[in-house]
Amino acid sequence: MTGNASDLESLCFNAMPMPVSSLEDYLESHSTPAGDVADAVERWAHLHTAQPQMVCGPYEGRLLSLLCRTVRPQCAVEVGSFVGYSTLLIATAMPPGGRLHTFEVNDERKETILRHLEQAQVSHAVDLHIGDALTLIPTLFEDNKRTIDFAFIDADKRSQQDYYDLLVPRMRPGALLLVDNALWGRKVLDLQHNHDRDTLTVHAFNEYVQHDARVENIMLDVRDGLLICSVL
Repeated sequence: MTGNASDLESLCFNAMPMPVSSLEDYLESHSTPAGDVADAVERWAHLHTAQPQMVCGPYEGRLLSLLCRTVRPQCAVEVGSFVGYSTLLIATAMPPGGRLHTFEVNDERKETILRHLEQAQVSHAVDLHIGDALTLIPTLFEDNKRTIDFAFIDADKRSQQDYYDLLVPRMRPGALLLVDNALWGRKVLDLQHNHDRDTLTVHAFNEYVQHDARVENIMLDVRDGLLICSVL
């Protein structure tokens, strides 16, 4: 490497990490926007729900849609629709003829989800199933008939290993399965002081996937942690 001292100082200065807020702003400003409808749905969640943080947000949402568009799934599954934010972002990335099956346990959210899907003009590509995904998935997808190409789990953390074990045998080789909240507010980094049931459950699930020979996996520090699995 050649260069004088001032060049090296400049290089070191430019490589210094940005403050977190500045980094997040920079990342989002250099990523394709989620779109007007997605932004409106996120605002609606903040105004009308008690837990708007359950919306995955534009940065993670765009990652979902980008990965979905890369896989080009004919069949996708989402466990946990909430208000339909991630649902519509996945659906907009589906290829022609592809279908997204989304599962929401709370029947009071049905009309909200359908309205948001209609606003995004993706209703034709989405089947909304109201009820317990653990009961419904086996009725829609036969065990070991590997037809699912893409899946996103963002639901009850105490059941996510059950969702995972239902989906993996039904997913084709090369399919992607994504699980949200893998860092659980970063509580999993300090189990000595964070030993509540939910934190321990999330950590146990992360360990389970890490040792599961059916997948290759990588965990990303995106929002609250995103676990990405490629089914073998």
